[in-house]
Amino acid sequence: MNRQPNNYRYRIFFLIMLMALLNYIDRGAISYAAASILPEYGFNKADWGSLLGYFGYGYIVGALCGGILADRFGPKRVWLIAGGAWSVFEIGTAFAGDMGLAMLGGSALAGFATIRVLFGFSEGPAYSVINKSVGNWATPKERGFVVSVGLLSTPLGALLTAPIAVGLQTLTGDWRSMFIILGVASLLLLLFFMRRFTDHPDDNPRVSQAERDYLRQERGGQARADSALEPRLPWWSFFQNRNLILNAIGYFSFVYVTFLLLSWTPKYLQDEFHYNLSSLWYMGMIPWVGACFTVLLGGKLSDWLLRRTGSLVIARSCLAAGCLLLTTACFVMVSQAHSVFAVIALMTLANAFNALPNSVYWAVVIDSSPTNRIGTYSGLTHFIANTASFIAPMLTGSLTVAYGYSAMFMAAAVATGIGMTAMLLVRPGVRQSAPMSARIITE
Repeated sequence: MNRQPNNYRYRIFFLIMLMALLNYIDRGAISYAAASILPEYGFNKADWGSLLGYFGYGYIVGALCGGILADRFGPKRVWLIAGGAWSVFEIGTAFAGDMGLAMLGGSALAGFATIRVLFGFSEGPAYSVINKSVGNWATPKERGFVVSVGLLSTPLGALLTAPIAVGLQTLTGDWRSMFIILGVASLLLLLFFMRRFTDHPDDNPRVSQAERDYLRQERGGQARADSALEPRLPWWSFFQNRNLILNAIGYFSFVYVTFLLLSWTPKYLQDEFHYNLSSLWYMGMIPWVGACFTVLLGGKLSDWLLRRTGSLVIARSCLAAGCLLLTTACFVMVSQAHSVFAVIALMTLANAFNALPNSVYWAVVIDSSPTNRIGTYSGLTHFIANTASFIAPMLTGSLTVAYGYSAMFMAAAVATGIGMTAMLLVRPGVRQSAPMSARIITE
């Protein structure tokens, strides 16, 4: 009888990455429809910044709810509901402006606001549920890298958004068709994923007994039921852990840069360097190329540093702070650059440094949370950090109107500087003990 683990969990990790990848392409596609949507509905740059920012209002609430619901009902159920909803609202984006004109006081912007908030709420749970899924399926030794595989969807999704969004619009000749096709593709992938994913490896008939035994051994001999024996802290105990709060601030800076580049790069290139839609598909890809490699490198590097030093501070906090310092320096320089080649090169370098510690923020949550609160604490971290998902595009819209595009890069440098300071103060692995009142909390 073969007792070697079949490593089925790696197939699950790959499918999770694909789900998150389509999640990211779905949210970013609208940026490449700006040249069609703005003149059709008479929007200006401030309106466009607001339209892009509406997604974030729903997103942060969805992130919070997703983590809590994943702890309560399991990640599979949340994946099913959230994935189905975001696919439907992606399709609905095609009709958002006309819906606003017909039903919301004649305001196309109100129509987009409604759909984008609901779309953001539906997409919000994804990364919290990824962290809960990884906590259930991955061993401690591979946690940093596995988290980074899921997070590869961020730069890879942003990179692929450009050719996919531009390609679909070019082939169909219609920006609305793009949203319909993407929504249907998300639904099909969701159905495929649901047939193969379970909340825990012990529940999955495709996982061999050898792999189940291996996973239990790597977790120190603890079975899944052990998590039920841990004291269940109240959700607000997150705010009693200084390290989790500082980590969320560090993650905020990462999200700020991501949404700045995702939402404003196409418009910036059109306005400053006069690129048209046929050129944007490859110019929009370039800033994300390096990040696709560094996000995976960061997970491996963090795990390697932990093995070599035995210090979570070095492997998590110092790694993240060093990368954010380099990101800050790049954005200061790009704010003073004038040639398109220098701007694109510095943006690419900044994004690569910014993405390298992406897995660290999520690993800190797993390192510092009770097993039965990983989803909730991930959701709270995501909630705090993703206030940047509406702050970045809306603030950028205001700054560019008042001071020009260089101001958006300086604002990014300030955000990453704050994140660097926060991460220097994080001490991962410190978990608060449950007070007696919390030990009787049940859900």
